[in-house]
Amino acid sequence: MNGLFRIRFFDSQSDNRKSKTCAELRRSIQNRNLAGIVALVVAFAMCGAMAQAQQPKKVPRIGYVSGAGDSSTPTRGIDTFRQGLRDLGYIEGKNIVVEYRYAEGKLDMLPGLVAELVQLKVDVLVSPVTTAIRAAKQATKTIPIVMVIPVIRSRLG
Repeated sequence: MNGLFRIRFFDSQSDNRKSKTCAELRRSIQNRNLAGIVALVVAFAMCGAMAQAQQPKKVPRIGYVSGAGDSSTPTRGIDTFRQGLRDLGYIEGKNIVVEYRYAEGKLDMLPGLVAELVQLKVDVLVSPVTTAIRAAKQATKTIPIVMVIPVIRSRLG
């Protein structure tokens, strides 16, 4: 009985005497095993490729530093900035994230706010305040810095 168990499970053969003498049948069983292994490898490779294709796209993050206002009462410049993003097809929270930091009129807070955004690893820093731009220039050499210049339309004519 023990020998029969070994023959059946370890050698992948039956106790039929004809199959033991037929080398061609043994090869076809091994070929089926090989075909099964190849099919599994291909299936796993395809699943891996589909999983890679379904990974979410990286959403860009903008760091915006304002010298005035706070989160409950944003300045007119922030409203204009948001409208400009919408005009370009960006929707906050959907295909872009904007991290706002407000100095609330205390310009000595600006370097700390900029440092906080640099630690968050935003993709770009934006500010209309010269002090924040200087602090950003000192805080990072890799993150692009954009200075927004507010324009009053009534003066343009």
